[in-house]
Amino acid sequence: MGRIAESELIINSRGAIYHIDLRPEELADTVITVGDPDRVAIVSKHFDRIEVKRQHREFIAHTGYVGAKRITVISSGIGPDNIDIVLNELDAVKNIDFESRTIKPTLTPLTIIRLGTSGSLQEDIPVDSFVAGTHGLGLDNLLHYYRLAMNDEEQQLLQHFVAHTQLAGNIQPYISSSGTSVLKHFVHGFHQGITVTCPGFYGPQGRILRLGLSNPNLVEHLTSFRFGNHRISNFEMETSAIYGLGKLLGHQCLSVNVIVANRVRKEFSKDGAAAVENLIKTCLGVIENI
Repeated sequence: MGRIAESELIINSRGAIYHIDLRPEELADTVITVGDPDRVAIVSKHFDRIEVKRQHREFIAHTGYVGAKRITVISSGIGPDNIDIVLNELDAVKNIDFESRTIKPTLTPLTIIRLGTSGSLQEDIPVDSFVAGTHGLGLDNLLHYYRLAMNDEEQQLLQHFVAHTQLAGNIQPYISSSGTSVLKHFVHGFHQGITVTCPGFYGPQGRILRLGLSNPNLVEHLTSFRFGNHRISNFEMETSAIYGLGKLLGHQCLSVNVIVANRVRKEFSKDGAAAVENLIKTCLGVIENI
């Protein structure tokens, strides 16, 4: 591939990529993504020192250190469409030469860990507990715009999922695995399971307010799905996009969520802010030693 045109790779006047406003030297090789822009400061307050603070639109990034580990925490906003921007631009900062506008010959892999909030789909995964997603199963359409190849296990999981759920309409699910070299560090104190990603909060997650749903039994079908040792643990709005794009781009990705709602028990966390704070402190302790 030759030179990437100005219309395709947008670099601003300070030499940073357009949306996330980061230059190569401002991005660490270990990245934490959070949906909420306000959560960036909630994470970085635990850093021993902060080197960089950047903000453009909903994308806020702080780069600093926890001990000897250099970390960037960046907000993505909500949904797979924003993840498309953030993952592609994080990769570009490391793996495209901005001066020549060409792909670098040697890949710099990133470790990308999402710290988010999520709804449990299993009765035994209570509110305020943590889930590390073994797979991201997408009910959105983002990865259909890319050439995502699935391995045999992923193909079998997806086939059984489609047969079990009998999803109506134009939903074409896809699935991608987490980065195994990261997942192995999030075992003790973490539930594990398949994380489903939805392109919305209400109808796409089976919530009924004033509108009827094309898949009114979605939650029940997700909860009851089994394939070997696999089950669906939770759902939210970003994981499958992170896993799919991360896999294609050569990065190690993991989504870790604190459960703020249990959709089976119909319960919601009594103190979501405290649950998020506990997730952040716990995961930073793990990330520091990866």
